[in-house]
Amino acid sequence: MTQKFAAKRLDNLPPYLFAEIDRKKATLVAQGHDVISLGIGDPDKPTFPHVIEEMIAAVKRPANHQYPSYEGSLAYRTACAQFMKTRFNVDADPNTEVLALIGSKEGIANLFPAFVDPGAYTLIPGVGYPVYSGGGILNDSLSWWMPMTEENNFLADFEAAPADIVDKAQMMILSYPNNPTSAIAPPEYFDAAIAFAKKHDLLLVHDNAYCDVTFDGYVAPSILERPGAMDCCVEIFSTSKSYNMTGWRAAFAVGNADAIKTFGIVKSNVDSGIFTAVQEAAAVALTGPQDSVKKMSALYQRRRDIVLAALDQMGLEYQVPRGTIFVWVRVPDGFTSAEYATKVLEEAHVIVGPGSAYGPKDGEGYFRISLACDDDRIVEALDRMKRI
Repeated sequence: MTQKFAAKRLDNLPPYLFAEIDRKKATLVAQGHDVISLGIGDPDKPTFPHVIEEMIAAVKRPANHQYPSYEGSLAYRTACAQFMKTRFNVDADPNTEVLALIGSKEGIANLFPAFVDPGAYTLIPGVGYPVYSGGGILNDSLSWWMPMTEENNFLADFEAAPADIVDKAQMMILSYPNNPTSAIAPPEYFDAAIAFAKKHDLLLVHDNAYCDVTFDGYVAPSILERPGAMDCCVEIFSTSKSYNMTGWRAAFAVGNADAIKTFGIVKSNVDSGIFTAVQEAAAVALTGPQDSVKKMSALYQRRRDIVLAALDQMGLEYQVPRGTIFVWVRVPDGFTSAEYATKVLEEAHVIVGPGSAYGPKDGEGYFRISLACDDDRIVEALDRMKRI
């Protein structure tokens, strides 16, 4: 890094993938090209009408214009706890076991100053959301990438962590359904992860951002459903994908009371909480009718099938997703992930996510297609990819 004003830790931070995608898209658009982005998982459909109506009413309430509570209003935290009970049959005390987050990204980044000392390790998925590694870099802590391969069904292999790494670890992060691989985890995997975390005195964090976007009858679980999970686990949920609320920045953490209390100390020192009107609208999303969520899953499943049929025609290998809004695909022979993504961008004017951006080792050799794009544009993008 050559900037005059920059902390040295930023030398270790790679360019944020989605910011780079936006930059490259803007450059091509400025040159007059029609660029189709299948690179970012930002739902293309609007937030559900009943949530918008609640937001309009909430904005008009003068009391909502003041500083919000740091931990989230009790009404919002109660709605989050109700969601956990209704959706997963998990009991959570809204007073001690729930914390509001300004989006799951902010929450994940703040995990590191809350739970990981500088120089200590976090065990992170070998293929996963880039903030899992970036958050550690910004905290001067270290990451150990748990192996994730097709051979192990992209289940992060925490048992492969060397003893000296585990001794220096304080936290482990998992996420299923997984972004970007769309892998899902069976109950016995969560049980093994909980036992591992307890044995090694780790906080186990499960990022469950895609729990409501599932296909073919699959219903994603909460890790907190498993025995003993509340002893060592915190789970993070977001309204972004389930309710098409990416721009609203409304999420929550739920789990072990001691961990939630510690998490709240960091939160109260770095932000002032979610705008209260957004909390009220998000509460309606979490506790109101869920029919629209099911319709969105059906829409994504239809798009998934369109993508898979085209990939078959191109002779490309892929993982059949049962959840998330992504398809994980092997790059053609002779290319790295970055080389193939660059070729598709420059020759087809289509953006896909290079797998290496999600994991330097296990992500290499793959690319990610997002289903968050209008059907016709997905078809057009795939036709362009076929031609090259």
